Amino acid sequence: MTIEIQAQQRADQGSSASRRLRRAGVVPGVVYGAGKAAVAISFDHNTLYYALQKEGFHSSILNLVIDGATEQVFVRDVQMHAFKPQVQHIDFQRVDANTVIEAKVPFKFINGEISPAVKMNGKIIGHLLNAAVVRCLPANLPAAIEVDLSTLVAGESVHLSSIKLPEGVEFASLRSGKDLSVARA
Repeated sequence: MTIEIQAQQRADQGSSASRRLRRAGVVPGVVYGAGKAAVAISFDHNTLYYALQKEGFHSSILNLVIDGATEQVFVRDVQMHAFKPQVQHIDFQRVDANTVIEAKVPFKFINGEISPAVKMNGKIIGHLLNAAVVRCLPANLPAAIEVDLSTLVAGESVHLSSIKLPEGVEFASLRSGKDLSVARA
């Protein structure tokens, strides 16, 4: 699934210019990385807001079209208004197909209802992490990581090291020796 989002390059920068854009229904943003200069961009608010609601938007490689030129990027940061459903600012990072990236990818928990902890012991499975940072090439970046809970027994945990990852993907925390718990019954 490739998501494409339209943007326009903007010349005005600064807080007052960004405030004017937001009042006009436009979201300021920036795209940077891959050895190129940062570019100030802007988006239609509603288009961006509804794109952010898609499950894979935050953890996928996106095609960003800036005034007709397409670049591959992923979302690095999104700033939301404190109490309004309004996007304040968004940062994108360019990707190079041959450079390893680190990105936060959500977990998708499956088969929890058939695990021995739930069926035999009546336990409730607690999800301790909702996402984890992975290292991989942009082409290998998964939209979500499935965590199979079908073998989870009461009193035990599922750790990052026990999760099967796609080829070429690894957890960043395992590289530093931290085997975090993902779910516990």
